[in-house]
Amino acid sequence: MKKGINIWSFQGDAKIADCIQTAKKAGFDGIELSLNETGELSLAASDKEINVIKERLQEAELEIAGLATGLYWSYSMTSADAGTREKATDVCKKQLELAAALGVDTILVIPGAVGVDFIPGSEVVDYEHAYDRALESINKLVPFAESAGVSIGIENVWNKFLLSPLELRSFIDSHNSEFVGSYFDVGNTVQNGYPEQWIRILGHRIKKVHFKDYRRQAGGLHGFVDLLAGDVNYPAVMEALTAIGYSNYVTGEMIPPYTHHSEQIIYNTSRAMDAILGRQIG
Repeated sequence: MKKGINIWSFQGDAKIADCIQTAKKAGFDGIELSLNETGELSLAASDKEINVIKERLQEAELEIAGLATGLYWSYSMTSADAGTREKATDVCKKQLELAAALGVDTILVIPGAVGVDFIPGSEVVDYEHAYDRALESINKLVPFAESAGVSIGIENVWNKFLLSPLELRSFIDSHNSEFVGSYFDVGNTVQNGYPEQWIRILGHRIKKVHFKDYRRQAGGLHGFVDLLAGDVNYPAVMEALTAIGYSNYVTGEMIPPYTHHSEQIIYNTSRAMDAILGRQIG
């Protein structure tokens, strides 16, 4: 398995080029970038801007581990508003386009939400309607994914939706395409489940993996802690990933970054991932 770090693990104002250099120094094999509304990698990104990012990666001899986005929190595929749903599918199309240009095999997609507690005033959607709308949206996007040669990875997040590995497995299988799978987040399952069980149930459907850790006793967003400081049974997680033959990227997603000496979280995460992956630590 390859070791990656998500760009959200860095301070919010950090430049992509600086993040690439730090990730390389910290010993990562790749960095996962994020599509944003504006900025260096935006919905309006030009070929020239994409080529600059590719050049920075090549110079650092660093791979791109994946392409995420937080835009689905603003534009939900399950919204009651048809315009919002259309915007969400447009975001995904752009994500697929940029992923193909950057050489990414899977994008992170949040397929909507029933409700989001950590976003005040967020829309609450009837679960059944949410399921139907998400199913319809992803179905529309499958031909674009297949054409781009990039998989849509459905992430398990705190969206009160697709709450069990059995439900997520059925949702993925209903699309009958090898280009729809799971972007599995280890830490997000711990509040009400066990990641090693999710891994065994989702099996070959897992396209990418996020590493986080979570301490149940803390609860809420405060429960997310440094790798190996929480309740994730990482030996069991690694055993399960090995059993299903997973060999793609595992990417650390450390949110929020440290208040002081923020770059240190990158180095600490790299060392912890070395221990989890059984890599020799010098």
